[in-house]
Amino acid sequence: MDQLDITWMHAGPSVLAAFLASLVEFVEALTVILAVGTVRGWRGALSGAAAALALLIVIIAVLGTALTRIPLAVIQLGVGTLLLLFGLRWLRKAVLRSAGVLPLHDEAAAFAKETDAMRRLGGGGGWDRIAFGASFQITMLEGTEVVFIVIAIGAGGSGLLMPASLGALAALLVVILLGLAAHKPLASVPENSLKFVVGVLLSAFGTFWVGEGIGLDWPGADGSVLGLIACFLVVAWFAVPFCRTRSERRLTNAAE
Repeated sequence: MDQLDITWMHAGPSVLAAFLASLVEFVEALTVILAVGTVRGWRGALSGAAAALALLIVIIAVLGTALTRIPLAVIQLGVGTLLLLFGLRWLRKAVLRSAGVLPLHDEAAAFAKETDAMRRLGGGGGWDRIAFGASFQITMLEGTEVVFIVIAIGAGGSGLLMPASLGALAALLVVILLGLAAHKPLASVPENSLKFVVGVLLSAFGTFWVGEGIGLDWPGADGSVLGLIACFLVVAWFAVPFCRTRSERRLTNAAE
């Protein structure tokens, strides 16, 4: 098809994928910002994060507008490929962490590490260039991934940029509210489970748009996205015990 019709079936998964992926990235950014603000002062920490967010919004607006000048099939093929690779990277790490091959990400440990690093730099309080720079850097780093995801999801069809942006904005608001309420790293957020789900969603969207880009006639049209999500979920689910068994066998052979 030349242009995807915006339906709830198509826009809904786009919003969900953007929300969950953005939630993971914003939680990681919040951990560092809280550490910087706690040790060195909130003025510099919040100013750095706000400046980075403003720049990211401009980037989304500029790139989103530029995409409208490119044929949809070209966008779907190129962005779909990148989104598939991005999703598979997240899914691979999530599977290996679930299998115990890689350690789980610990936001509390990351907060403690960042806090210690900020204390060693000395100073703090009032306006602080180090606090501004640290918050700006982490917000840009994690935010750039959010921008990529939003633009990639939005490139899947005419009008999808807005739903994807709303999903990312909702995630940002949720993390800000939780951060204000907790004043501590969100260690209770099941980050690996989120990355597992996000990896499945992004991989499914990437596969669908690559197919659209090469002119593949998907059975069920947009509804085939749900089938792709189910396929990736099943494969990833069975990959966890497989990787765990291989890891245990490798450790046993090494011990012998």
